[in-house]
Amino acid sequence: MRMATWEHAGSVASGVVLGEGADAVVHPFPGGESGLDAVRLGLEGLLALGAAAAASAGTPLGDVRLLPPLQPPTVRDFVAFEEHVEGVVKSVNGSAGVVPEWYEAPTFYFTNPHCVIGSGADVAVPPGCVDLDFELEVAAVIGAEGTNLDPATAAGHVVGYTVLNDWSARDLQRREMRVSLGPAKGKDFATTLGPWLVTADELAGAVDAEGFLRLLMTVEVNGVEIGRDLLSNMGWPFGDLVAYASRGTWVRPGDVLGSGTCGNGGCLGELWGRNGRQDPPPLRPGDVVTMSVEGIGSISNRVVEGVPAPAVPPARPRPRDRA
Repeated sequence: MRMATWEHAGSVASGVVLGEGADAVVHPFPGGESGLDAVRLGLEGLLALGAAAAASAGTPLGDVRLLPPLQPPTVRDFVAFEEHVEGVVKSVNGSAGVVPEWYEAPTFYFTNPHCVIGSGADVAVPPGCVDLDFELEVAAVIGAEGTNLDPATAAGHVVGYTVLNDWSARDLQRREMRVSLGPAKGKDFATTLGPWLVTADELAGAVDAEGFLRLLMTVEVNGVEIGRDLLSNMGWPFGDLVAYASRGTWVRPGDVLGSGTCGNGGCLGELWGRNGRQDPPPLRPGDVVTMSVEGIGSISNRVVEGVPAPAVPPARPRPRDRA
């Protein structure tokens, strides 16, 4: 089942997408449930709600504006592709290889859930950014809460998957991470989720013997392919990511867990590190980034000019007075 959220005629609704291509139609949930309301029902409840929605009157998909499939309460973004780490580390500081700590546990950062946008939305260049980049990922969405989960069963807490673009201001990110904290403003402006959420049962046939999803991922800029990889090239399957995220805390319905950026051109930063120069160049206003994941769908966003923001002064020298 594909669950979507959309705007049409001034109203926002969530429901299911039926049909393909020009024949695709969206059908709202009969009780007016939001995407977050729906995933809180868990997989079985969401499928039942979707079946009820399919009986409602529909609207052609081409007549609506897609929004993120849900408004997540939290977004954890992992860095689970070794090839991506190799290239980006070289781009940031010129060093080669992956630090030993990467292999010990699946690292993630929290990004801003209030900056989540849908496919088709414009992405403004953030203030002060020159080196704008994309990051091709898949996100798992939690449908059942849990804490200290076992990796062997944690994948059962995933209700579905969606495509994620973790937009990145590389120059801001490089400065911030020299302080050994972050990323912060290097990521704090846009994250695309969409075009919809595909329920986990739809992708069960793509799960290999080790629990990885074998799905093709591609990204294009202005119609030219920049990168492609398999989601199964992750260092950990999603069940391990869910289990690690739940250690000492809770994962709850609606939480989003990003896979991290794939390798082989999943972002420009990786290629800059491998090529030793900014080739392909950073994104500029007018560029259109399109990402496609087998079995899930495609998202597309256009880069537009940003709005200048008031400058924040540098830190004052440390006062020498003592109490």
